[in-house]
Amino acid sequence: MTTTAGVTEVTDANFADEVLGSALPVLVEFTADWCPPCRQMAPVLRALAVEEAGRMRVVQLNVDHDPETTNAYKVLSMPTFMLFRDGEPVRSLVGARPKRRLLAELEDAL
Repeated sequence: MTTTAGVTEVTDANFADEVLGSALPVLVEFTADWCPPCRQMAPVLRALAVEEAGRMRVVQLNVDHDPETTNAYKVLSMPTFMLFRDGEPVRSLVGARPKRRLLAELEDAL
């Protein structure tokens, strides 16, 4: 498991422990190396991970490397953001967006 500036990379193998079993809400970015909007979101996610630490965790799952979780949650487009709380997905958003807008769209689900 790798963490870069507060954003943890999760896999099919540790998704249940890292996301579903988390005491804090977890924002999961379903991402891919070939996805330009995903790369565009990297600084936004790093900033959210730092600014919202203690309120939520931010993780990434590579859809090409970890297809089981991707398929289980029916992720078809990248980036897809899913907020999990108490082991359940409570919000799903598709596409890149500015940090302020992303946080505003998540706020009532946090």
